[in-house]
Amino acid sequence: MNSKLLKFEGHNYLRQRLVLATLSGRPVRIDKIRSDDHDPGLREYEANFIRLLEKVTNGSTFEISYTGTSVLYKPGAIQGGRVEFDCGTERSIPYYLEPMVALAPFSKKPFALTLQGITTDAVDNSVDLIRTALLPQLKWYGVEELVELKITKRGAPPLGGGEVTFNCCSVRQLKPVQFTDEGRIKRVRGIAYCTRVSPQTANRLVESARSLLNRYIPDIYIYTDVYKGAESGKSPGFALSLVAESTSGALLSAEKAAEPGQTAEEVGQLAAKLLLREISKGGCVDTASQWLNLLFMVLSPEDVGKVRLGQLSPFTIQYLRDLKSFFGVQYKIKQDGETMVLTCVGIGYVNHNKKTT
Repeated sequence: MNSKLLKFEGHNYLRQRLVLATLSGRPVRIDKIRSDDHDPGLREYEANFIRLLEKVTNGSTFEISYTGTSVLYKPGAIQGGRVEFDCGTERSIPYYLEPMVALAPFSKKPFALTLQGITTDAVDNSVDLIRTALLPQLKWYGVEELVELKITKRGAPPLGGGEVTFNCCSVRQLKPVQFTDEGRIKRVRGIAYCTRVSPQTANRLVESARSLLNRYIPDIYIYTDVYKGAESGKSPGFALSLVAESTSGALLSAEKAAEPGQTAEEVGQLAAKLLLREISKGGCVDTASQWLNLLFMVLSPEDVGKVRLGQLSPFTIQYLRDLKSFFGVQYKIKQDGETMVLTCVGIGYVNHNKKTT
């Protein structure tokens, strides 16, 4: 691998750049982190993410400037193992968990990660979507053993108090994937959860979402998840996450977490509309998990990988640029009707910590 130092500017995309640096083994320097702000430098949640990255790797070094406006990161090996971490309440658990999903298959020891904090908020994806939409996609790439996410306690914002456990075994190499058949939507599954509010709230979420989705498809099942006592965290909250599955196995997801002042009916309707919008974009992968598929296709064996996507989000576009900077891989993008097919050749990434069986 090329070990030349890469330089970036700005606080956006900090997580993905540190993850790509860890996988590619390239040192990275990020300058001008909110340098023109009234409160310059890294935020508490970004410093927290750096602490977590230090815990799951071995031999990584971070040099952060006195003002916190520049970071130099020299990556080490992905260690994995049993790690407990408190995420705080500035950002929710998925902010920290998503990058770990990308690192887990290439670790030395199987991941057993316990994270505490907020499980669902209106900013990041929720832990429900990671469990029901993102993790099942790992098996396309051959990561099948012991991949699970347990939500032991719920934690709604602002005080959190939730807890999740993420387990994942490592693999030596990924499988190449060609996934261009989007199929037709055959069923919708979902989870309506509520904590520290009336248990009836979950049923109201389900009713309002079904009233909209039943016009399109009859096979809808939404689980209600009501938490009581010690498992319900420290704040009241409720949310609805939905996953549509197609005949070819494509998973498209959407969700809505309640914000202050919103009724259960509004949240249910909004979640259903967001799911319909996601389905209308088309593609085999939803917007929230485009990045993971693009990353794993680059890391897969030296074979052609193809995936059909709907619209590219601005985050995904920047991700493609960063993949080119770190791994030198460019995607060929071909418009095909409403959707587009992205093709690349993998770099044949091998996890040398894992012995060949």
